[in-house]
Amino acid sequence: MKSQLMEERIRRVTVLFSELSFRVIEDERSHNAYSATFEDDDSFQAGVLIERGSRFLELAYSLTFAPSFSQLMKGKLEEMLKTCYEFGCYISLQQTASELNFSVFSKIYYSGLNYYSLRDTLRDFRECVGALMDLLEMTKSGDAADQ
Repeated sequence: MKSQLMEERIRRVTVLFSELSFRVIEDERSHNAYSATFEDDDSFQAGVLIERGSRFLELAYSLTFAPSFSQLMKGKLEEMLKTCYEFGCYISLQQTASELNFSVFSKIYYSGLNYYSLRDTLRDFRECVGALMDLLEMTKSGDAADQ
């Protein structure tokens, strides 16, 4: 992909986020990728990724937990997958000795990217994140509710 196309995609995405009342609060560029954190007035924060050669804009929401949460995640995994399917999202779980990383993703083709498609994708993405947090009994601060 030419650098010019990558720059146009970055410009297009940042303009659409702005039109949807999201602010880009951090961004990072390399030759092959652009990533940014965005937030809205409700303090909902997530990430966006634009990769050279990819046909998709990717949205991501990630949380990191202590390894002790792995049993809770395993017990709720089937419900988590059903929730993601309902909203057109998918998840990734990665466990190391020191942490458990839980991420939710959504993708949208650049060929269909416009104000309305991004608005609707963001709405479903936020609802999916909220439903997953409810399922995992997470409080607003990100701590697990007392079991």
